[in-house]
Amino acid sequence: MEAVFALLFPLREYPRAVSLMLLVLRVLFGALLMWHGMTKIVNVESVAENFPNPLGLGHRLSFYLVVFAEVICSAAVIMGAFYRLALVPIIFSMAVALFVVHHGHEFAAKELALIYFVVFLLLFFMSAGAYSLDNIIAKRLNSARLAKVDELPAIKPTNYSSSEG
Repeated sequence: MEAVFALLFPLREYPRAVSLMLLVLRVLFGALLMWHGMTKIVNVESVAENFPNPLGLGHRLSFYLVVFAEVICSAAVIMGAFYRLALVPIIFSMAVALFVVHHGHEFAAKELALIYFVVFLLLFFMSAGAYSLDNIIAKRLNSARLAKVDELPAIKPTNYSSSEG
């Protein structure tokens, strides 16, 4: 369980400038992708029926999964909440758009999916930064873990040098 928490809530200390940069990237690209998803919701009836079905899940289900990634997961990325978990559907949907839906299309058709894919993939390998909910959670988990270590009974050292000979 420790490994899962460490993956989901990495406690990394970055310089203030790096944490600010991560915050700006999260908010900027999260808001842009969220806007992209919101435009799909506004026209749900016309968009859902004609939405690409690259994985054979059906047009509507594919549409709703992409909207989930673009709207709900983007909101989590903006807040830095369950950051890495929220990035997985975004990265997956951008990879499908880039490598499956727009396969064989001219570069201009792939460009936006490529930009989102690269930025969110890079953000995945960083943490959400100091200005995120995940950082608060990571600090609390780390404090709780350290408190458990402090509660463990002390182990008495064994004296291996004895007078017996």
